[in-house]
Amino acid sequence: MSRIKFKNLSNLFRTATATAVKFTATVKPSKPSKPSTVTSIVGDAAANRHSSSAKTTSSSNKKELRRKLVKTSLRKTQPVKVVTHHGTPVADFISDAIGEDVDVPAADDAEEGDISTILCGTTELDLYDPSDSIVADGDDSMEDNSNLPWFSNLFNSSTPLRRKELSRDRKIKWIFKNTQKLRFDKLVSLCLARLGTGSMFGVLTKLGRGSGLKEYNACIRGCIETARNCKDEKAEIAQILEAYRLLQLMKERGFPIEEEVFGPFLIYLIDKHMEDQFILLLEIVKDEDVSLHPRLGYYEMLFWIEMNNEEKVQELCKEIAVGESEMGFLLHENYLLALCERDRKDELLQLLDIIDITRISSVDNVATIFRSIGRLSLDAFAEMFILVLNDCDYGSQNISSLIYSYSSSLKNLVVEDTISKFKEMHEKLDLPLVAGSYEKIITFCCDSHKVHLALDLVDEMCQAGLTLSVGTLNTICHTCEETCEYILVRRIYSIVGRYKLKPNGETYRSIINLNVRMKDFHNAYAMLTDLDGLNLRPSASMYNAIIAGYCREKNMDAVLRVLKDMKEADVKPDSQTFSYLINNCTHEEDVVKYYEELKLAGVQATKHVFMALVNGYVSSGQFEKAKEVLLDKGIPVKNLTEIKSALVSALAYHGQMADALDIYEDMKQNGSCLEPKAVISLIENQQFEGKLNLLLGLLEELNDPDPHYWVDGCCRVILYCIRESNLRSAVDLLKRLASKFQDDELAQEFIFDEVFSQLADMKSPDLQIGTDLLVALRKDLNLCPSRKCLDFLLSACVSCKDLQKAQLVWNEYEIAGLPHNILSSLRMYQAYLASGHFEKATDFLSSIPRDDIHVRSIIHACRVSYGKQQETEKKNYGKQKNTKTKKKKT
Repeated sequence: MSRIKFKNLSNLFRTATATAVKFTATVKPSKPSKPSTVTSIVGDAAANRHSSSAKTTSSSNKKELRRKLVKTSLRKTQPVKVVTHHGTPVADFISDAIGEDVDVPAADDAEEGDISTILCGTTELDLYDPSDSIVADGDDSMEDNSNLPWFSNLFNSSTPLRRKELSRDRKIKWIFKNTQKLRFDKLVSLCLARLGTGSMFGVLTKLGRGSGLKEYNACIRGCIETARNCKDEKAEIAQILEAYRLLQLMKERGFPIEEEVFGPFLIYLIDKHMEDQFILLLEIVKDEDVSLHPRLGYYEMLFWIEMNNEEKVQELCKEIAVGESEMGFLLHENYLLALCERDRKDELLQLLDIIDITRISSVDNVATIFRSIGRLSLDAFAEMFILVLNDCDYGSQNISSLIYSYSSSLKNLVVEDTISKFKEMHEKLDLPLVAGSYEKIITFCCDSHKVHLALDLVDEMCQAGLTLSVGTLNTICHTCEETCEYILVRRIYSIVGRYKLKPNGETYRSIINLNVRMKDFHNAYAMLTDLDGLNLRPSASMYNAIIAGYCREKNMDAVLRVLKDMKEADVKPDSQTFSYLINNCTHEEDVVKYYEELKLAGVQATKHVFMALVNGYVSSGQFEKAKEVLLDKGIPVKNLTEIKSALVSALAYHGQMADALDIYEDMKQNGSCLEPKAVISLIENQQFEGKLNLLLGLLEELNDPDPHYWVDGCCRVILYCIRESNLRSAVDLLKRLASKFQDDELAQEFIFDEVFSQLADMKSPDLQIGTDLLVALRKDLNLCPSRKCLDFLLSACVSCKDLQKAQLVWNEYEIAGLPHNILSSLRMYQAYLASGHFEKATDFLSSIPRDDIHVRSIIHACRVSYGKQQETEKKNYGKQKNTKTKKKKT
């Protein structure tokens, strides 16, 4: 968003401030804060009116007067219905957000405005403003209510419901505690998206959460996140103003403004280059708490760097150099951290000489400096700082961590060189490598997908008498799965036995899965027998890994044997087990049987089970029953889209495109979107002519943050255009692909290679569109075709026996500056033979070097193949000629 369009936003901020104060001026904050001029005037006037009335009112009547005031203010507020923008009742998405079922009292017993009516979305709720709760809460309203229990008033005094209440309280204390922030942020995001801020605070208040510090923080974060994702500038401005208004309300209520809130806000303003608004917010936070000044220096330096204001950057650097600042070294440290984050090499070279590294406030901040030094390859400073810290007894573990931060950040180094640098710096200091140091560099190898090196380090570590943690061992196993290096499982298992490591159940599940991926089911079963010596019991997930492997092999007899072994080992199948079984059924009777067994076993039907039911019914030809799965009342609302997407994919894969498209259109009308994989299935299985507009519409559905699905879908639509000889649409899509990967030449080359490879694989390639694509690649996209593109197109010319097009492609090698190699020469030789120009083929053969035995064998095979083809054609021609002669005689 441009600065010009936001030049008056600071005035809007100030207007929002005055508006916000109107709701909060009558409240005495629990924590004194420095109000603005407008706040002071309005607040003083309100305070005078309140004090004058208080003199004539007895203390016993104060609370009653306050209640009447609250009722009057709420009665004047315009009521709105608490439903989502998509028409979904609030209860549905609140229940989904917090991951629990909400128990609601009977509607007959609910009073007007009770929680049940809000959750069910059956009544109207007054538009709630956080300032209203300030008056309503009385003197206790200034307390932080962020830790109040949820749904505290949902139950009556009956014994069963009381037990539910106690169970929920235990969950709040022990289970919900660790995931509270994640779920609460999700709830706030849903409320903001579907209800707006005012109604959101109303819902939270009815849920017993009030408007405390956590609510305000989550709300402001939600506004900033929404503003980032807004495409409409007016909506973006509205979200910024709302965040600013909430910040002012926090300040008026006496809540502390922490970096958790103002940090993302300032970063957003920095990214948008909004100078006036950034300075305004900076001043507000500075007025709130003096102790925040040093940390604000970090954002201030980032801002001037982003604005390319070199004069201001140099001014702040000069403060560090001369050591003149009110806040002292702590402010300078934050300036330095901002310079390190943006890798400002010139400024850092000036300051690193004079900075006292031992005075940096935390190890994490020192690590930030070392990472920047590594990215900038300032080796001398790294070694100097390491020696300084080592002399002042900084701690061997901390110094080792800093060496890792530096060496892992070095650019243009292969992983082997990074490990060498890491060890070399330890040797210079005579610093032994401890277990934590080894595990960091092992994790670095795994992140770089160098599992062989990671295992070498594990051997070295264990030989030194150090013990590898289970977490790092699991990381190595998971990396083997990601990189498809399944063969390394044997080495992993050997290390476990040789050094007597103590893996957990997850380690064994991964080892079993890796063996299954190698189709080594014998060793996979052997792992289960080894569990007894480690005091570990086999789990359902271990057996599931074996079942999944047999399902991929379509060996259902082996699957049944595994189920029998599970029963003998007293391991109960879980939902994943039944998902595999149902998903691989080809008969309706088997689907019904396994689903009944699931219910009898008391296993909860998850979304994977419902998706398996869909696939099972579709595979058995029961398309209508597959659709009926969506009507099951046990499906959570939040999982319905995924299950519908699975149904669309299954129908498309089995040729039921009409039904799949009907479900897709119905989902679009209801405002829901298909999962990316389902969209890809529709594109992939669309084989009918004249459906390009449909495919382009499906492509626009792939708005996933991960560009992988869009690129995959785009390539498939391009291939459809090539099959339909629609050059213009294919070129337009290639332009979009090229723009998306304009900074990645390798990705561009791979995509174009894939397009031309598909052209070569077609039974009857359209050479005209192939050569037209070459011209468009050079003229419209300003790109040179790669060698692979030309090789694939030349192969297509051989398949079509078109010597003219082959010679055109042959000349393209020279235009692209690609010398002809032995492979391209052999393809051109084949083109001569395939088109029947044997004399020209013999002449061309003299230019091909035949020193390699493989080249000679290919040439011989071409002669034999095309020679037989010529003889067959001559025989067919002779037969046709004889037949015509006989007919003439007759």
